[in-house]
Amino acid sequence: MSQDRGDDVMSPPQLNVLLERDPYLKPFEKEIRRRYGEFTKLLHSINEHEGGLDHFSRGYERFGLHVQPDGSISCLEWCPAAEALYLKGEFNNWQLAEFQRQPFGKWQLILPGRAGQPPISHLSQVKLVVKTKDGQFVDRLSPWATYVKPPPTKDQGIAYNQHFWNPPASERYQFKHCRPRRPASLRIYECHVGIATPEGRVGQYGEFARDVLPRIAKLGYNAIQLMAIMEHVYYASFGYQVTSFFAASSRYGTPEELKQLIDAAHALGIYVLLDVVHSHASKNVLDGLNEFDGTDSCYFHGGARGVHSLWDSRLFNYSSWEVLRFLLSNLRWYMEEYQFDGFRFDGVTSMLYHSRGIAQGFSGDYSEYFGLGTDTESLVYLMLANHMTHTLYPESTTVAEDVSGMPALCCPVEMGGTGFDYRLGMAIPDKWIEMLKEYSDENWNIGNLVHTLTNRRWLEKTIAYAESHDQALVGDKTIAFWLMDKEMYTHMSTLSPPSLVIDRGIQLHKMIRLLTHSLGGEAYLNFSGNEFGHPEWLDFPRIGNNDSYHYARRQYNLVDDQLLRYRMLNDFDAAMNHLEEKYGWLHSDPFSTGRVTDPTDLHWPVYAQAYVSCKHEDDKVIVHDRAGLVFAFNFHASKSFTGYKVGVDQPGCYRVVLDTDREEFGGHNRVDPEAKYHTMNEGFNGRRYSMLVYLPSRAALVYARCD
Repeated sequence: MSQDRGDDVMSPPQLNVLLERDPYLKPFEKEIRRRYGEFTKLLHSINEHEGGLDHFSRGYERFGLHVQPDGSISCLEWCPAAEALYLKGEFNNWQLAEFQRQPFGKWQLILPGRAGQPPISHLSQVKLVVKTKDGQFVDRLSPWATYVKPPPTKDQGIAYNQHFWNPPASERYQFKHCRPRRPASLRIYECHVGIATPEGRVGQYGEFARDVLPRIAKLGYNAIQLMAIMEHVYYASFGYQVTSFFAASSRYGTPEELKQLIDAAHALGIYVLLDVVHSHASKNVLDGLNEFDGTDSCYFHGGARGVHSLWDSRLFNYSSWEVLRFLLSNLRWYMEEYQFDGFRFDGVTSMLYHSRGIAQGFSGDYSEYFGLGTDTESLVYLMLANHMTHTLYPESTTVAEDVSGMPALCCPVEMGGTGFDYRLGMAIPDKWIEMLKEYSDENWNIGNLVHTLTNRRWLEKTIAYAESHDQALVGDKTIAFWLMDKEMYTHMSTLSPPSLVIDRGIQLHKMIRLLTHSLGGEAYLNFSGNEFGHPEWLDFPRIGNNDSYHYARRQYNLVDDQLLRYRMLNDFDAAMNHLEEKYGWLHSDPFSTGRVTDPTDLHWPVYAQAYVSCKHEDDKVIVHDRAGLVFAFNFHASKSFTGYKVGVDQPGCYRVVLDTDREEFGGHNRVDPEAKYHTMNEGFNGRRYSMLVYLPSRAALVYARCD
């Protein structure tokens, strides 16, 4: 690492590359170096005082309850404000076993073995008791608990209980399959185990592995993003009010069954991402982290800074040494114990700014990102988390949910970036909903749509999606619902012609997904059920709906019914993904063609984003090419175009390799699948050649060279 101009701030080794890529960052070079300096100082301290990041991030091997070779159980907790700490449980008839105070706010207890066997049996209930500064004795769950469950009956309360997870060796799941390599083209199926059944109940890990994973593989997705895995007492929080960070949710099954699910995914070549929530935590006290040591500032900031006013949750103190150990160890736990392949970090915008992103609009002015409004402590934690994950697991992937557009968020830490691999293209679904909700087809602004799909930072990868779980939640509408609404219940049968509403909806649903997939980013995401136009929103059982599970499910049975048109949307999704697998437009870039070998070379002839050659407002036509394919979209409600001239970069003979208007996809078969299109030696719309094609209304076609 180099010193910069004689000052004491460490400069990122590849900062010059970042500044050459984006010269507008130059005025903020000092701030970028300062942030990197904070990161390196913290990393140096961890190396000096904890024996390195590897050891530091394995806190789960020491904290919590652990069986030793002699059968004894060691118990270690960090509870800095406690006057005393005790353990009680079924193992000792709920008597208090006292911990011994250790330096730096830690407490330790050793429970002797019994004839070489652990004194606490598998699944036995245990609980911590904290004596607070004011002399109260309060019950708590260990922050490191790996298995927690609700009481068997409501009359026993609603707070979750910790059960000691220590199954015999014969019952521990042994992984059989290696992790897959990180896909070059990431096609993500966002999913939730609990709702992944057509029945009105909570789905199970084993059911998901048996019934849903094969569907995902058949659809051509090569990655899943598992949501709501970290234990959350309130099911309706969608997993975003985490109470026990190291406990995989028991409502779906056991830890061993989750391991089996992940191993089954790996057997199918499916990469598994965990939706991780380190941006905030539940305010629960009896079964959460809140007030663990009797104060409001153990794991969190004290006072107003430690409360998220919109989410009604607690905010971590990322400057605390033990909080860093806890969170980094949490990431390692899921990578090591469960063999996850990477993480999608929720709520990154809330972490990055002191405002938590509340009532803050981001105009794109760089001073919004490099001023006093940025929370450096949170940013440095994210840098550290990304550095650790990528260093220890080179094939891992990290994704940021950020709406602010923070520059260099998806650049390596060594460049001065935050280190994420991808950010979510959150403006894209908002644009689609805006267009469907506020404008009729003839008033769609084609140029504005293309701008939204292509407006992303150069050399920072974006995951494009038309809709995710956010759009499926109650209070919002999915794209299918915006398009077809109530007629989905009465006009989706193939035994009768589709209504005009259904016909429009099916055609546009396919076009929206294909345009987003091919133009919007370097990866693609879909929320479970949206691939076939799931007819209902998502609403978890809660007081407001009389604890109903009716909307907390995914009706995969609709796809299997050959008399319903849902299967046509589903089949198109598979065809689209498999075509991307063949041609790789999501990862097509100068490196893949062999034309560029130096990543610092800024004079590349082509970049991964598609070249948009046509965005015609009157015709409602968009044409772009990517990875050697030509994509043509006609969004016009009634006009079809014969002999429509489109620009082509490579000469030759072309044929249609994907047609949204095919009958099997719910279309009208207006394009001859055997037709061939020959280029003319005549440039058009910035391309060196051109060809004449037939573009039916409300249809999209993909052309590939056939010679």
